[in-house]
Amino acid sequence: MLPTENRLRRREDFATAVRRGRRAGRPLLVVHLRSGATDPHAPGESAPPVRAGFVVSKAVGGAVIRNKVKRRLRHLMRERVDLLPPGSLVVVRALPGAGDADHAELARDLDAALQRLLGGGAR
Repeated sequence: MLPTENRLRRREDFATAVRRGRRAGRPLLVVHLRSGATDPHAPGESAPPVRAGFVVSKAVGGAVIRNKVKRRLRHLMRERVDLLPPGSLVVVRALPGAGDADHAELARDLDAALQRLLGGGAR
């Protein structure tokens, strides 16, 4: 499970990541990354934590499938939080194919998108 301090919860933080961040699309998901954004809500921390949020619409599937996809994505992001710059905001939006994908396919697409956003991959 993703720790509480690493969860993106506020609507305006989601909007900031999506509107002002960079985007990398993959067949199963789209990742929005706002690198090193300062957290206006954090009380005087020198290095704010990386925060991640997830968007899984009804196009992915029913409630059971959507929750399964969210659980998998949270677990995958927990392992990758240390790779991102401090203070980053990440929004992972699942596309309709994510409901049928297994854990390894989601991990592959998430890794590819993050690598592209962090400057390690070509278009």
